[in-house]
Amino acid sequence: MSAWLLKRKWWLIAATILLILYICCIPSRLFTTPTSFVIEDSNGELLSATIATDGQWRFPIDKQVPEKFAACIVAYEDKRFYRHWGVDVLALGRAIKQNMSSRKVVSGGSTLTMQVIRLSRNKQRTILQKLIEAVMATRLEFSYSKKGILSLYAGNAPFGGNVVGLEAASWRYYGRSATQLSWGETAALAVLPNSPALVHPGRNRQTLLRKRNQLLERLWHNETIDSVTCQLAMLEPLPDQPKALPQDAPHLLDRFRKDYPAQRAKDKQAVTRIKTTLDASLQRNVSSIIERYHAIYKANGINNAAALVLDVETGDALAYVGNVYHPEDPETESHVDIIQAPRSPGSTLKPILYAAMLADGMILPNALVADIPTQIAGYTPQNFDLGYDGAVPANKALARSLNIPAVRMLQQYRYERLHALLKKLGITTLNRPPDHYGLSLILGGGESTLWEMSGMYASLARTLLHMEQYDGKYDADDIHAPNYKQGIKRVSKYAPAATGVLDAGAIWYTFQAMEEVMRPGEELLWQQFSSSQRVAWKTGTSFGFRDGWAIGVTPQYVVGVWVGNADGEGRPGLIGVSTAAPVMFDIFRLLHTGNWFTTPYDKLTKIEVCRQSGYRASELCPEKDSIAVPLGGLRSGLCPYHQLVHLDHTGQWRVTADCEPPSQMQHVPWFILPPAMEFYYRTRHNYQALPPYKQACLATLSQEKPPMEVIYPRPNTRIYVPIEIDGKPGEAVFTATHRNTAEKIYWHMDDHYLGETQEFHQMALHPPAGKHVLTLVDEQGVQVHVAFEILAKKGED
Repeated sequence: MSAWLLKRKWWLIAATILLILYICCIPSRLFTTPTSFVIEDSNGELLSATIATDGQWRFPIDKQVPEKFAACIVAYEDKRFYRHWGVDVLALGRAIKQNMSSRKVVSGGSTLTMQVIRLSRNKQRTILQKLIEAVMATRLEFSYSKKGILSLYAGNAPFGGNVVGLEAASWRYYGRSATQLSWGETAALAVLPNSPALVHPGRNRQTLLRKRNQLLERLWHNETIDSVTCQLAMLEPLPDQPKALPQDAPHLLDRFRKDYPAQRAKDKQAVTRIKTTLDASLQRNVSSIIERYHAIYKANGINNAAALVLDVETGDALAYVGNVYHPEDPETESHVDIIQAPRSPGSTLKPILYAAMLADGMILPNALVADIPTQIAGYTPQNFDLGYDGAVPANKALARSLNIPAVRMLQQYRYERLHALLKKLGITTLNRPPDHYGLSLILGGGESTLWEMSGMYASLARTLLHMEQYDGKYDADDIHAPNYKQGIKRVSKYAPAATGVLDAGAIWYTFQAMEEVMRPGEELLWQQFSSSQRVAWKTGTSFGFRDGWAIGVTPQYVVGVWVGNADGEGRPGLIGVSTAAPVMFDIFRLLHTGNWFTTPYDKLTKIEVCRQSGYRASELCPEKDSIAVPLGGLRSGLCPYHQLVHLDHTGQWRVTADCEPPSQMQHVPWFILPPAMEFYYRTRHNYQALPPYKQACLATLSQEKPPMEVIYPRPNTRIYVPIEIDGKPGEAVFTATHRNTAEKIYWHMDDHYLGETQEFHQMALHPPAGKHVLTLVDEQGVQVHVAFEILAKKGED
C-alpha cells in the first residue's frame, strides 16, 4: 500500500511539473525582434517609417487584421482555423499520408497557430520541433483569441526579401495600407509567407500568378467572393519592384526615434509606432510650399527652411516640416531638424515685452517711446533702416519692429525680468544667467526654437480664447509645450505658476499691433479685401542675416516659419519679412481661419489719454481721447511731455516772472519733447517748436533745462575710430541739436575751439586716443559738457 501511494505521489509531482511547464511554455513576449519606427497622421495614414535595426522592414504588430487578408490566409493556410485548438488533426494526418506516399515532404500540416510558434522560435524544422510547436500551439490558443493569433501571424510572417509582416509588405509592394488593398492584391500577399521567394520581380512570376488565382477560386467556391469579383481580381497585375515608403515627415520620425528611449523607460509596453496629431494632407501641402520656396532661395545660397503649424486650442502640431528633404544633396543638410534647433529669434520676442509692459502699466498702447541714437553701457543698438523717428507710439514701434525703442523699453522693464518671464512662458533654451544676454535679449541675443516660440504664441492665443475660464490671466494651465502625439493628456510642463503674468487685455492689444504689420509685397492693399485673412504676425532677422523668422497667429492656428542655413552661414537678403513671411502667408492660405479674437471688454478699463503722446492725460493735455486699456494701465504715469509754457502778451516770446509781469503773461500748455527726440521727430511730424525767449529774459535762464543736447557721443561713450585704407586715422561724426534752429553752436574740445555750426549741428573729428570733454556753447552762453573716450588705435599707445 505504501509503495502504491509513493508511486502515486511521484505521478502527481510529475504531472504537476508537466502542467507548470505547459503553462510557462509560452513567453510573455513571443516576438522580440526589432521593429521599424512608424509614424501615422491623426487618421492612421502612414507618414514615414524607417527600416528596423536588423535590416528588415518590420512594422509593429497591428491588432486589427484586414478582413480580406484574414479570409485569404485562412482559406490558403488553415481552413479549419476557427474550429481547432491549435492543432488540426485532420490536416496533420493528411500531411503524414502525403509525405509517406511521396517519400518526401510535400505538405506540412501546420496550422496558423503552429506557424506563429515556429516564427517566434526560429528553430530547424524537425519532427521533434514539430511536436514542440504543436504543444505550444495548444497553449497559445488559451492565451490569445483567434484574432490575436491572426494579428501575430500577419505581423511576423515573411513576405520576401527583407519584408516582414503584412503592413510592411502592403506598403513595399503596393504603396498603400493593407486595408486599402483589393482582393487580387490581398490574395497575392497571402500566398507569399508560404513561398516568400515568389515575389522576386524577375523570377517565379507564373508560379505566383497561378497560386494567387487558385486562392481566388477557392474564395469563390467557399462563397467569400462572387464570380465577377473573382474574375476581376485575376486580371489585376502582380506586384513589381518594391516601392519606397512615404517620407512625408522624416524629421518628426527622427524626433520620435530620439524620444522613444525615454518613453520606453516610462512605459515598457511602448511600441515603435505612434499616431501623431498631424494632418497628412496639410503636411504634404506645407512640404510642397517649402520645396517651392527652397528652389527660389537656393539661388542666393539659402539652403534650408522649416515650417510648423499648431492648433491653438490644443497645442497639437498639424504640420511639421523640419527642413527641406534632399538626403542625396549634402549641401542641404537635410538631417538637421530646424524646428528643434536653437537659433537666434531676432525680433520675435518684442511682442512679449510689449504685452508684459502693458500688463504692468509701464506703457500704454500708443504711448510715445524714444527712438534716438542710444548707447547703454557700451551697447549701441541700431534700427534696421539705420534711421530715427525721435519718438514713436509703442504699438507702431512693435508693428515696424524698431530696435532702439525695444531696447529702451527693455531697459525700463529690466532684462532680468524678461529673462524670468520667458522661462515661465515655456522658453527652455535660455540656460545662461540674464547678464549673459543683457539688453540684446530683445533683439535675438539669446536662442530659442521654432517649436517653443510657436508654442508660446499659441498659449497667448489660447488665453484670449478662454479668458473667462482663466479669469483673463495667462495661467499655468495655458502654458504647455506643443505636442505631436495623439492621445497625450495635457499637463502643464512648467511648474512655476505664471498667474497674472500677462492678461487678456495686454495680449489682445499686442495682437492688434501685430496685425497692422504690412504684408510682404502687398503694401497694405490686402486691407481693402473683406475676404483677406486676419493674422497677427511678427518677423525676425538675426544678427549677420543668419536666420529669417515669421510667426503668425489666428484664433485657430499658429504658423511658424524659419529660413536660413543649417550651418549658420549668413546671406545678404536673408531677412524675415522677405523670406519667411511669404512662406507663412502661403501656408495660411491653406488654412480655414474664422472669426477674429473677441475684444476682452471685461479685462479692459477706460481712461483718458493724451492724443499727442499716448500717455494718461494730465490737466495740461489740450486734446484727450477716451480709450479702453489693460487694467494695468490704471498704474501708468501722466503725460510727461505737456508742460505749461509762459508767453508774453503777443504769444511770440517765452518769458519768466523775472522779466515779465505775470499779469501780462499767457500760460499755454505745450507739447515739448527732449531736444534729442525733437531733433528727429520734427523732420517726420508736424511739430510746433517752442518760441524763443524774450531778449530781456535770457539772463534769468540758469535754472531752465538746456535748450540743446549732444546726440553723439553720449556721456562716457568709448569710441574706436578705425584707420582708413590710406593709413590715416578715420573720423567720428559728432552730432548735436538745438531747439532754436537758427541758433549758432560753438564747439570746443578740451578747451580748444573747433568751430561753429548753424541749423545742422554736425562736426567730423578725429581726436587722439584718450579721454576728452566736448563743450558746446550757444549764442546765449548756455553750455553743455560731455565726457567721452577714444580707444587707442592699433599701433598707438
